[in-house]
Amino acid sequence: MGGANDGAAEVITVVVADDQTIVREGLTTVLSLLPDIEVVGEARDGAEAVELVARCAPDVVLMDLRMPVLDGVAATAAIAADHPGTAVLVLTTYADDESIAGALRAGARGYLTKDAGRREIATAVRSVAGGQSTFAAEVGQRLVAALAAQTVGPSSPRRSGPEIGLSARELEVLTLMAKGHNNSEIAKELFIGISTVKTHIGSLFAKLQVRDRAKAIAYAHRIGLGG
Repeated sequence: MGGANDGAAEVITVVVADDQTIVREGLTTVLSLLPDIEVVGEARDGAEAVELVARCAPDVVLMDLRMPVLDGVAATAAIAADHPGTAVLVLTTYADDESIAGALRAGARGYLTKDAGRREIATAVRSVAGGQSTFAAEVGQRLVAALAAQTVGPSSPRRSGPEIGLSARELEVLTLMAKGHNNSEIAKELFIGISTVKTHIGSLFAKLQVRDRAKAIAYAHRIGLGG
């Protein structure tokens, strides 16, 4: 993250990439009001976004998907390949399966839709800057559904998604568990109580038909969660 001044909290540097001027300027204005976030550049297309990342090395790129010259998916892939220290957070109008899957395959660390409020956007920026993944609720639900198409390995016929019935929140909890977070850290990351975390874990244990954390984490890794 960007350097701190006089002992102040570290500042998260951000590039905003969107081909619509009003959206780009609006996001910049909203983020610039936050003391721990600094917008260091604006890009009108994916090619400009890649150039700005090379020049400014931001912590986060807030990336639209449908842009001219180079679209957001291609720009995300280029950034993930050449600048792994920069996290891409997609912010787009589209929440269809193809858009979500394309962005995540390209290396996006988070995915929000443009109906997200400023608090949700700010929280997501901080989350991906800290190395976590974050998804809008509807995106998490679609991700669960997409995972239903993946087998969990030759040793087990069980599948993920609707067949198991993981909710978007349970998917988030499972992902954080797979990243090595304890219950307290999960509660802090998701802004929920520890008792709520325990409830979600108990529920997903039942749905996954496992009895302990290790088996749940092993399952998460088999279906590609946790990085």
